Amino acid sequence: MYALVDGNNFYVSCERVFRPSLNGRPVVVLSNNDGCAVARSNEAKALGIRMGAPWFTVRHLEDEAGLVGLSANFTLYGDMSDRMMSLAAGLGPSQEIYSIDESFIGLDGVRGDLNKRARAIRARIHQWVGIPCCVGIANTKTLAKLANHVAKMAERKPGSYPSDLSQVCNFASLPASDLDAVLAATEVGEVWGVGPRIEKQLREEGIATVLDLVRLDVATVRSRWGVVLERTVRELQGMPCVDLDDAPSPKKQIACTRSFGRPITDLAPLIEAVSEFATRAAEKLRRQHSLASELLVFSHTSPFRPGPRFSKSIVVPLRRPTADTAHLVHAAALGIRQIYQPGYQLIKAGVMLLDLVDETCEQWELDLDIDDHNDRTRLMEALDVLNGRYGKGTVHMASSGVDDARRSWGMRQERRTPQYTTRWEEVPVARA
Repeated sequence: MYALVDGNNFYVSCERVFRPSLNGRPVVVLSNNDGCAVARSNEAKALGIRMGAPWFTVRHLEDEAGLVGLSANFTLYGDMSDRMMSLAAGLGPSQEIYSIDESFIGLDGVRGDLNKRARAIRARIHQWVGIPCCVGIANTKTLAKLANHVAKMAERKPGSYPSDLSQVCNFASLPASDLDAVLAATEVGEVWGVGPRIEKQLREEGIATVLDLVRLDVATVRSRWGVVLERTVRELQGMPCVDLDDAPSPKKQIACTRSFGRPITDLAPLIEAVSEFATRAAEKLRRQHSLASELLVFSHTSPFRPGPRFSKSIVVPLRRPTADTAHLVHAAALGIRQIYQPGYQLIKAGVMLLDLVDETCEQWELDLDIDDHNDRTRLMEALDVLNGRYGKGTVHMASSGVDDARRSWGMRQERRTPQYTTRWEEVPVARA
C-alpha cells in the first residue's frame, strides 16, 4: 500500500501562511524574473489563468479582479517543504520525497484505519505548518497519485466526485462498483505517465476515461504504445510495477541555468554569473557524493528580442574528476571567456556538470603533479556547512561578485515576500 501526500497549490499556500489576507483572493506565483505563472490559487484558476501564462497577459486582472502576483520565494518554499515532509513521514515506515510538495509514503505493516490515520496526519500538517494537503491511498503508486487527484477535485469542485472522497481518498477501501464509477468519471489525461501526445492517441482510439484505459489488454498496449504505458496500465489494474525509492539514484547530469534580470553585454558580469552557477552546481554535486569529469557552459540571446542572435556553448574537460568549487568555477570562467563575443544582449547562461562518477573513483596516486595533491575535501565540507547554516552565498568565490545589489545579471524579483523562516531580519514580529 502507498499514500501520496501532496500540498495544495503549494507555493501559494506557503505565501498565505504568513499573509492570511491572501486567503480567498486570486493569487499567482511567478517564475524567475517574474515571467510567467508557476503556481495558482483556486481563485486564480477560476479566472481562467493557465499554468505558465505570461504575467503581462494576465496583469490587467490586478485591477479588474484583485489578482495578486508574487515573485517566487524558493528559499521559503524549500524550508516549508522540509517541515511538511517531516510530518508526512509519520504516516508510514518509509518515504520517497517525489517533489517539493509531493511525498510517497509506504504503508506496509501499518495497522488500523488508514483513512483515519491519513486525516490525522493531514490535520497535523495544516495545524503545525499551515499547508493544506490531500492524501491519496492505493496499492500502487500510480493509483495513489490518481486517488490524490480525486481527493483534490472532490474538495475543490463539490459534486465532481462523492464528498466522502474529499481531502483523503482511499481506493483500496472502495467497493469495486464505486471505484469503477470514479475511474469512469476521470479523464485519461489525469493518469500519471500519460502525457499530451499519448492522451491524444488514446482518445483517437476511443479511450477517453481511466476506466477505458484500465480495461485495455496489456499485450495490446505494449504492442501499440510500448512498455512504459504497459507498466502504467498494469499499475492501474492493481499490479505494483514502480517501487518506492527511499534513496533516489544520483543524477547523471547536474545543471544550474538562469535567465538574467536584464540583458548583459559585458564579459565581467557574465563571468560572475557562471561562477555563481558553477558554485551552486558544485554544492549539488557534493550532496550526491559525485565528481564531475567535464563542464559545459553556455550563453545565448533572447529569441524574442530584436537584434543579432548569439548562442554558443563549450565543453571544458577537467584534468581529473572533481567536486571542488574552485576547480569548477575556474573551468566555467575559462569556458565563458572562450565563447564570449561583444555586441550581443545576452539574456541567459548556465553551467552543466557532465560525465559524473562516484566520489570513491578519485585516484590521487595516478596524478603525477605532486604540488596539486592537496585534498580539499574538508574545506569543501566546511564551505557547505557555513552556507547551510548562514545562508547561500555566505562564503563564495570572489569571481561571483561581492555585492548582490550590484549584480546586473541578478534575477528580477520585484514582488518577492520576505524569507520568513530562514533570515532573522525577515522573521515576522507580532505586536500587541
